[in-house]
Amino acid sequence: MIVNSLSLCYHNKLILAPMVRVGTLPMRLLALDYGADIVYCEELIDLKMLQCKRVVNEALSTVDFVAPDDRVVFRTCEREQSRVVFQMGGMGAALLSDPDKIEKILSTLVKGTQRPVTCKIRILPSLEDTLSLVKRIERTGIAAIAVHGRKREERPQHPVSCEAIKAVAETLSIPVIANGGSHDHIQGYLDIEDFRQATAASSVMVARAAMWNPSIFLKEGPRPLEEVMQKYIRYAVQYDNHYTNTKYCLCQMLREQLESPQGRLLHAAQSSQEICEAFGLGAFYEETTRELDARRAKLLARSPEEVEEPAEDTSGIIKMAVKFDRRAYSPQITPKMCLLEWCRREKLAQPVYETVQRPLDRLFCSVVTVAEQKYQSTLWDKSKKLAEQAAAIVCLRSQGLPEGRLREEGPSLHKRKREAPDQDTGDPRAQEPVMPGELCKKPFLALASGKESPLEGW
Repeated sequence: MIVNSLSLCYHNKLILAPMVRVGTLPMRLLALDYGADIVYCEELIDLKMLQCKRVVNEALSTVDFVAPDDRVVFRTCEREQSRVVFQMGGMGAALLSDPDKIEKILSTLVKGTQRPVTCKIRILPSLEDTLSLVKRIERTGIAAIAVHGRKREERPQHPVSCEAIKAVAETLSIPVIANGGSHDHIQGYLDIEDFRQATAASSVMVARAAMWNPSIFLKEGPRPLEEVMQKYIRYAVQYDNHYTNTKYCLCQMLREQLESPQGRLLHAAQSSQEICEAFGLGAFYEETTRELDARRAKLLARSPEEVEEPAEDTSGIIKMAVKFDRRAYSPQITPKMCLLEWCRREKLAQPVYETVQRPLDRLFCSVVTVAEQKYQSTLWDKSKKLAEQAAAIVCLRSQGLPEGRLREEGPSLHKRKREAPDQDTGDPRAQEPVMPGELCKKPFLALASGKESPLEGW
């Protein structure tokens, strides 16, 4: 058996399971705060990671892996340095039908990294086939194996097979992590140990029960949901989590309370600020964003050579400190649409936008040219579309033209409704709408060494 030189102990551990769209940094940190020993990130496709650029985000004190479209695919921080497990691989339970490929992937990972590799599977139709597969997996040299005690086609409402997990645990010499007990067995902290004993496993991996309330890992018992959700929101704001992901996770926690007044406010929220306001954290949001902005400004002042201003000569550019707040505008009208309509009426060439992104904080700035005059907002934005809207606002305001704000009068605002409004979300890292759930039979890479900083070598 091949043994890794750097190991993460998988004996007698409480583990946050990998869950699609749930296991992002705020949830992982929250689970650690409440007593989890190890946290798995959400599923990440290896091809996407190969396309990413590793960025040390000094403003957030994180390490980000950023895709070509500027979406943060994976973000981590020092707090979880020796606790996080990086998950990658195929989709769903597809690999269960190809044991040769499973063996090849795991063997390659074990030989190619000095970090411990684990694997997570579902049970096969027969116990004999399951035991044959796990023996083959063990021989690759992995550090531990997680077993979800349901078959590939079974859903959470189907009973979990503690007997199958127990048979695996009694067959292998490596740690076995029991998974799948949230529906039938795990309602509170003490139930976790009962599930471990029922399966004879070394450790327990909790998915949906932790998604509903991450404080399930607390020995003293779960904390009130309102308290847990507010703590989650604070992490989400502090680490610049995209609001759609924050909103999704909060909805999973609220569950049957989604029709409550607070649930309706959450459902209507279209930004991190609106989410904070729904939970009485508006002042926290304002203070935190001011601190982040100040931190970014300080970093930029310290290293001006890293700042990329527009390439053209900025003399003669009309500038204003404005931002596009979509809540202040009609859903059918945007400043860019108003500016385009005005140019057409005046028989001018269409506005031309030139946008740049500075590498330090990945914010955008746009310059729009109309009738040979350039206009620019001095404030940088989170996305290219928002920066262009801000530039359009500068042009419109300097000309005294309507820009599409709510309750703003002006005959030009409703002439071209056939044009699709700009539906920018405020952040280029929008995530695909996928359902939550426990992922299985994928290789995992534990990003833990005990000595190395997460800011070095990831």
